[in-house]
Amino acid sequence: MSVESVKNFFVEHGLEDPVFILEECGATVDLAAKTLGVDPALIAKTLSFRLKDRDILIVTKGDARIDNRKYKDFFKTKAKMLNHDEVAEITGHPVGGVCPFGLTNPISVYIDVSLENYEYVYPAAGSAYTALKIKPLVMQELTQAEYIDVCK
Repeated sequence: MSVESVKNFFVEHGLEDPVFILEECGATVDLAAKTLGVDPALIAKTLSFRLKDRDILIVTKGDARIDNRKYKDFFKTKAKMLNHDEVAEITGHPVGGVCPFGLTNPISVYIDVSLENYEYVYPAAGSAYTALKIKPLVMQELTQAEYIDVCK
């Protein structure tokens, strides 16, 4: 159902379904990059965090790491990632397939500025075997995400 929710998200926004099936597992940045034949930086990884009063998603370039100081300065709390079970329950997507589209619950989405300079990026699409190609600006517009600077 997770992949279907991603496909439906795009159709509901009046867009063509961009989801495609990967020939091999893309559950990690390195696996996805290898399967797609692209640089790991082009993989848009979606990380799930818990703030004091809500859960959020942060989409970063594949080879970026969260900078704990920048995160704390922006969100006023330490970075605390959701565990695997929480991720699937809250987003509707399994770990390895999490993306900011077709979410089960309304979740605030943030996009790290590390993605701004890319023409296209490849986020997962609801499973470890699906992905899509999207312009970061289109992803930002569709998810109403805020650009932030929280990576090293």
